[in-house]
Amino acid sequence: MSAPAPSPLAVVDAEPLPRQEEVLTEAALAFVAELHRRFTPRRDELLARRAERRAEIARTSTLDFLPETAAIRADDSWKVAPAPAALNDRRVEITGPTDRKMTINALNSGARVWLADFEDASAPTWENVVLGQLNLIDAYARKIDFTDPRSGKSYALKPAGELATVVMRPRGWHLEERHLTFDGRPVPGALVDFGLYFFHNAQRLIDLGKGPYFYLPKTESHLEARLWNEIFVFAQDYVGIPQGTVRATVLIETITAAYEMEEILYELRDHAAGLNAGRWDYLFSIVKNFRDGGARFVLPDRNAVTMTAPFMRAYTELLVRTCHKRGAHAIGGMAAFIPSRKDAEVNKVAFEKVKADKDREAGDGFDGSWVAHPDLVPIAMASFDAVLGEKPNQKDRLREDVSVAAGDLIAIDSLDARPTYAGLVSAVQVGTRYIEAWLRGLGAVAIFNLMEDAATAEISRSQIWQWINAGVVFENGEKATPELARKVAAEELDAIRKEIGEEAFAAGKWQQAHDLLLHVSLDADYADFLTLPAYEQLVG
Repeated sequence: MSAPAPSPLAVVDAEPLPRQEEVLTEAALAFVAELHRRFTPRRDELLARRAERRAEIARTSTLDFLPETAAIRADDSWKVAPAPAALNDRRVEITGPTDRKMTINALNSGARVWLADFEDASAPTWENVVLGQLNLIDAYARKIDFTDPRSGKSYALKPAGELATVVMRPRGWHLEERHLTFDGRPVPGALVDFGLYFFHNAQRLIDLGKGPYFYLPKTESHLEARLWNEIFVFAQDYVGIPQGTVRATVLIETITAAYEMEEILYELRDHAAGLNAGRWDYLFSIVKNFRDGGARFVLPDRNAVTMTAPFMRAYTELLVRTCHKRGAHAIGGMAAFIPSRKDAEVNKVAFEKVKADKDREAGDGFDGSWVAHPDLVPIAMASFDAVLGEKPNQKDRLREDVSVAAGDLIAIDSLDARPTYAGLVSAVQVGTRYIEAWLRGLGAVAIFNLMEDAATAEISRSQIWQWINAGVVFENGEKATPELARKVAAEELDAIRKEIGEEAFAAGKWQQAHDLLLHVSLDADYADFLTLPAYEQLVG
């Protein structure tokens, strides 16, 4: 690799961080600058295309598989590249942000994979962005430890052979990184996260017998996957590693991507590792895209929309069939329960639900699944062990019995459930509590025994918005109105003040969170992503 020219990137409005010079090296910033110069214009075009497609859905209230890519779907000859050894067995994956304690605990968790998250589980303060990168560099060099200042408990890595394989998730295409600018313009957060991680760790990971592996979030089309593939090709040449070393798993968490799963794998085929089936962002995407579609697209309470709902089952079964047809891993959804240290009965009921969910996924043909807490790793592992045995995956289960029509994926009214007043209260409660933590720099937050991330806030505010705009009448006779939402939000704010006390309330960002939730829930102009106005209020 030739010596890079001095980077035209500028670091702005950022307090110096300990050891930041190890991450923000001249060579690393030059690489990020080159990514930005080459690929941000195409990213901008693709964001504009999202808006055009949304307008078309508003006009037609429908989606279909793409006629222009029918030949790719009909061609049975192509497959994605074989999985590298470090990613061949993915039966349990743990997710979480890249703070120092989580980095150690996730790597030590017993899961086969850790989704190291710079996206929905991380509020993108500059400290989280830079020190998260540093924590991963330290982990690969085995220079990481942590002592909890409150408990005094110390954490250190287990032997290398017992550690999870890291799959890193950068931010989505829509987010900027305001602390890194090029000619006065912020660099896309995705390129910052990917670029710094890849530049510092690609060769180191190869030396460890692994590689630079990524989860790609919020993808809306195969053209966005094509852009990532072009980035991977360029990046591998830039640092001088073999083409195909990068592997990417794409989250199918938008309704438009669900219609392009084969095309997404095709665009990434030399670098594709699999697809993942999420829930909250997927439901958020349905609301966002079909918010003009009338009563048949109104979702009930989020907890009523399980993966067994007919339209969700169509999505997950199509994903498994698509992945296995093309030789890719199919990764299931999240078990978000956080075990209680005080209530064994709560744990017993929740663990049974987690087991049933993971048993279903393993039985449906998934090759692995997500958990949010180390205590859930053994439960999920047992479900997949029972089906897989010694096999690393079940990609040989082609699920040719699955047949999904275009309309099945958006048959929201096939679910026999309605929005409830309790659902409105829950959306306000969880949305307020999550946004308050996010504004303090916390992206993964335990709320009511569940690990919540930004997708939680998105579905919460989207449901409030949708129910009000659809004129939903709840089972108690009350109609969803802005006034009712404000009343419930005021009651929640008062309840929080009583729950935590005046001093803690004043020290937090509760009023700010309340106001932001109501803004994005009640504004006639539906914000594409809550994190866009929230980022403007994020300090640091």
